[in-house]
Amino acid sequence: MKRHISIKNKLIPIIFQVIIIGIWQFVVDKGIVESYILPSPKEVIVTLFKILPNIKQHIYVTLKEAMFGFGISIILALILAVLMDNIKVIRNSIYPILVISQTIPTVVLAPLFGMWFGFGMLPKVIIVVLVCFFPIVISLMDGLNSVDKDMVNLLRSMGASKFQIFKIVKFPSSMVNFFSGLRIAATYSIMGAVVGEWVGANEGLGFYMMRVKHSFAMDKVFAVVLIIILLSMFLFGILFLIQYMLTPWNRKN
Repeated sequence: MKRHISIKNKLIPIIFQVIIIGIWQFVVDKGIVESYILPSPKEVIVTLFKILPNIKQHIYVTLKEAMFGFGISIILALILAVLMDNIKVIRNSIYPILVISQTIPTVVLAPLFGMWFGFGMLPKVIIVVLVCFFPIVISLMDGLNSVDKDMVNLLRSMGASKFQIFKIVKFPSSMVNFFSGLRIAATYSIMGAVVGEWVGANEGLGFYMMRVKHSFAMDKVFAVVLIIILLSMFLFGILFLIQYMLTPWNRKN
């Protein structure tokens, strides 16, 4: 019975998406919406395979920017979360700044970074760090704060140091929250790199998208959007697999 319900729950979203795509294709085929405004799913797929050999370099550049920024975000988030968890003054000082930083639109900061740091890779990496850092550090902080206090007190009574408590109890207990933040940030990383490329770049998916948009090649724009979605889903899936391997206690039978 449970297996039947599980299969049903997985099929419902797939069927719904197929219906949406079918309606989209029907609307364009019947001329209700012109294809130069909204290309059909079939056109987008055909265009994707057509342009793929020519945009491999753009995909590589965007992925490189996203991965650099994502990696830096993880390191910074780990360091800051540990400091905020152990030093109350730092938590009270930094936490409001983190929240305020997320209220500033990325499209406003991107041109400024372009003027300050040029139009190379650096401003794109900084943008990726800004969009990825917050969900990672907040998720990790929530995980560290939700640790069983009785377990922490037990280790303290046995003479464990702060580092030992963090290694034995706090970090393992916060892994689920940590990976939740990582998965969210991973999907943001590609988007952050693309936004940075919109403002100023000479390569990358964002640069290519702006170029074909100005040429009114909407099928190519949608094809690039599809690539961005696939890359984001791939990163999301990789992190889900890593979490599955590293947190066996959280697996659902």
